[in-house]
Amino acid sequence: MSTTLLTVAPSPHVHDTLSTPQVMRGVIYAMLPALALSVVNFGLYALWVTGVAIMSCLLFEHAITRYLLKKPTSSITDGSAIITGMLLAFNVPSSLPWHLVVISAAVAVGIGKMSFGGLGNNPFNPALVGRVFLLISFPVEMTHWPASQLASVDGTSGATILGIMKEGLRAGETMPKIMAVSPDYAMMFLGLQPGSIGEMSVLALLLGLIYMLYRRIITWHIPISMLAGVVVFSGIFWLIDSSQYPDPMFHLLTGGVMLGAVFMATDYVTSPVTHKGMIIFGVGIALITVLIRLFGSYPEGVSFAILIMNAFVPLINQFTKPKPYGLSHGK
Repeated sequence: MSTTLLTVAPSPHVHDTLSTPQVMRGVIYAMLPALALSVVNFGLYALWVTGVAIMSCLLFEHAITRYLLKKPTSSITDGSAIITGMLLAFNVPSSLPWHLVVISAAVAVGIGKMSFGGLGNNPFNPALVGRVFLLISFPVEMTHWPASQLASVDGTSGATILGIMKEGLRAGETMPKIMAVSPDYAMMFLGLQPGSIGEMSVLALLLGLIYMLYRRIITWHIPISMLAGVVVFSGIFWLIDSSQYPDPMFHLLTGGVMLGAVFMATDYVTSPVTHKGMIIFGVGIALITVLIRLFGSYPEGVSFAILIMNAFVPLINQFTKPKPYGLSHGK
């Protein structure tokens, strides 16, 4: 009797009747609330940075596809380059000079995506490859955070709340004292805080999450397991010493946790294919994020955590793939 073995197929894995372009359009629609609020919050330069990132990603992907890979047709029509550009813009400050946006797009598309063969073959999230490249190569520009125009009258720049926490704890201050000079949780939820273009408003990102869950573009497994993991791991440290470690709500409302959980970690290409694997993936990101935030030299750890767990995806897929029906161990 012949037996058919189940294999893990290459990404992207679309778990519905939606085509890849339809899925990409759905993700773009889900990002629009965060983009709209960022324009209100930081001004038209946020829209300029996003436009430059999108156009650069489209240009580089088209050029690489046609002139380096010598493919007869361009791959820009599937919408993935637009998403890469939007996510790249969502991960940088609205004050980032345009030429750095172009450079990061070249790195994201050229190194993070097309060097592996294009959509479906890249092991790491391209937008995060571009962001981490900028963070390492241009740390000053990547840590210059314009203040919210809605929360600040003079619109001066300042540190993110995570940066304030890190510097305050290093100076010997306690979390209650640091929180006394920080925006309250309601302001953080609405997005009235310094940060990258797409990460400030938890409300806008949750709207995108609800839309993608409703359209079945993603499942709950990665975002919920990641957010729950952040709550559990940060909560353990908070219960141990609340004067030195922020509470779980602080972690959920600051930095890139919500952006990472909703849009970055759920990327079809660089995430596991099974529900069990997705949960492992989300919990791993949460653990690494909390450890970097609390004990690392960087105030934020979401980007590094996702890229690290991207590297484990093939192993997670191998470990969690379903056993072929009718086969026992050793056969």
